[in-house]
Amino acid sequence: MIERPAPPPGGRLYRAMHVGFFVLLASSAWRYVSGHGAAGLTPLVLGLSAGLVAVYVLGLVVGETHRHVRHVWPAAVIAVWCALVLAAPSFSWCAVPLFFVCLRLLRPRPLIVAVVLLTATVIFAQLRLAAEVDLIEVLVPMAVATMATAVFLELRRENERREALIEELVRTRGELADAQRAAGISWERARLAGEIHDTIAQGLSSIRMLLQAAERDGDTHEHVRRAGQVAEDNLAEARRFVRGLAPAALDRTSLPEALRELAGRTTAESGVDVRVEVVGDPLPTGGDRDAVLLRVAQGALANVREHSAARLAAVTLTYLEDAVMLDVRDDGVGFDPADPPRGTGRGFGLSAMRVRVEQLGGTVAVESRPGDGTAVAVTLPVGGGA
Repeated sequence: MIERPAPPPGGRLYRAMHVGFFVLLASSAWRYVSGHGAAGLTPLVLGLSAGLVAVYVLGLVVGETHRHVRHVWPAAVIAVWCALVLAAPSFSWCAVPLFFVCLRLLRPRPLIVAVVLLTATVIFAQLRLAAEVDLIEVLVPMAVATMATAVFLELRRENERREALIEELVRTRGELADAQRAAGISWERARLAGEIHDTIAQGLSSIRMLLQAAERDGDTHEHVRRAGQVAEDNLAEARRFVRGLAPAALDRTSLPEALRELAGRTTAESGVDVRVEVVGDPLPTGGDRDAVLLRVAQGALANVREHSAARLAAVTLTYLEDAVMLDVRDDGVGFDPADPPRGTGRGFGLSAMRVRVEQLGGTVAVESRPGDGTAVAVTLPVGGGA
């Protein structure tokens, strides 16, 4: 694991440690002066105490703006404190707040060095103050320092693991958001591609066929009028699907009637006899399902008109108790569903149908063989089956 610098001092606990240091230092100085008066080493002890206060306060102030000072400052404080303890062992009590300050500021390796030095100095002071050498004076500081350091380092490692986990979660959340945006863009592209295939592409194909018929038959007025109507209808459809609206036909009529209108237009434009049959009582399928079924019928009949060379096509809309089915069959040349002819658009049209239907929990089945016509069957659940 990469060693990270400890966070800078802050929070109530570490402010309390700073206050505790000054209280202990002042108490030790007062006790020393009370016990030794102004003679002897008292001027030296008071001078070292004042120097320790100056170094400590300077580190707190400068360390707020200069990061490198935070790592040098504990060493300077410990050095002055050690000199003070050598002169007056009673100042060893200041080791407690210094110990926690080091735990807060230092990396693990410098921290261990500081803890060893602090502990050794405290043991030295305890032995000088004791009337006789007692092993407890050595073992207790060592045990306390070892346990406190081990607990703090484990807490620090746990905190680093938690921070790494949080960073990973944030990064994963960002990646998930990016993936969701990409999926949304892909879905919208697929939707627009399907709408374009089922409306504009088919409309352009119809216009082409009508203009070819006008050129062939010489009856330009009627065919051009129909071509103009197809262009107008497709322009309206394009505006609607850009806004995510349902086909215009479903605004003014029901799905069965919209299918009959579609069949009539296909027959008029291509000459294929398209018949529509409705089986069962209509169910409240909802606008989304009706729109999908109408788009599927448009795509299937476009394939019939452009690729099948069929003479007859049948559209059957069947209402069951919990589902609605749409079947489009023709008697055309058929194809291999596993390998649709390239350049015909059949592959994209069928995949667009599946995307539309599967988004509503439905299924699409395509049956065809070369020379034996084609059948497209769609089933959509309704109500509880949705």
